[in-house]
Amino acid sequence: MLEGFDDQFSTGNPSELLTDGFTGGESATLLEYIERVTSLPEMQQVWEYHKSVMGRFGFNRVLYGFTRFRTEHSLGDPQDMLILTNHDRSYIRPFLDDRLYLSAPMTLWALSNVGASSWRETERRLRNGELPASAQKIWSFNKRQGFLAGYTISFRANSARAKGALSLTSVPALSFDEVDEIWEKYGRLIEAMSNVLHLRLISLPNPSQRRSLTSRQREALEWVGDGKTTAEIAAIMGLTSATVEKHLRLARDVLGVATTAQAVLKASFLNQIFIVKD
Repeated sequence: MLEGFDDQFSTGNPSELLTDGFTGGESATLLEYIERVTSLPEMQQVWEYHKSVMGRFGFNRVLYGFTRFRTEHSLGDPQDMLILTNHDRSYIRPFLDDRLYLSAPMTLWALSNVGASSWRETERRLRNGELPASAQKIWSFNKRQGFLAGYTISFRANSARAKGALSLTSVPALSFDEVDEIWEKYGRLIEAMSNVLHLRLISLPNPSQRRSLTSRQREALEWVGDGKTTAEIAAIMGLTSATVEKHLRLARDVLGVATTAQAVLKASFLNQIFIVKD
């Protein structure tokens, strides 16, 4: 999990987006965004750029979450999730550490949907008594933290175990009418940009909270992934079989798994093996 907290935020003016830092109309704006996001080599650089663009639309608080370890009753170990945000610590710490996100209305919506949804719908469901008690608690928490209107984008997944979503809001709080006005003008562009962001982020190595694999641990796992035996790996790496076994055991410990096969799969999911280094 990676968190990018900021001390200052740019609220911007949505009406100035296409003339502030971009050239041309929406097509040119999207092309510039795609060229920039796909050329930046580091995840933090990609994230910083996306935050700055969303700020120009008026959304100066952004929260992105992705997991490859979703099950019927869980989103996986939080240490294996990718979380990127510029929310204040006073909000994000309890939201994540106390796992409030598991009952958040827009999380529940994102798990069952693809596309974009206004938070106005959650407010409507609250007024009509349609939200479960746990979701009402999170919605009240959001309001106490100064949030009101926003949008959530849920990304299409190609695996039943994977899910990603992004939320956009602002401090000071925007009204539902203000947010929906932004979305009417720029929603299609914002959603397209966010989809590009998502596809780029999940292709980059995930800097999880766990310890990083060493170069030897990574290489040993890669050879296992290629179908090599311990003896073959030892010959290739110029090590003893016992040393190779040590590297594999430590790799399992780092990744929090029981078997080497699980380690190869998890390291692959987290883009931690077969990576290209500049």
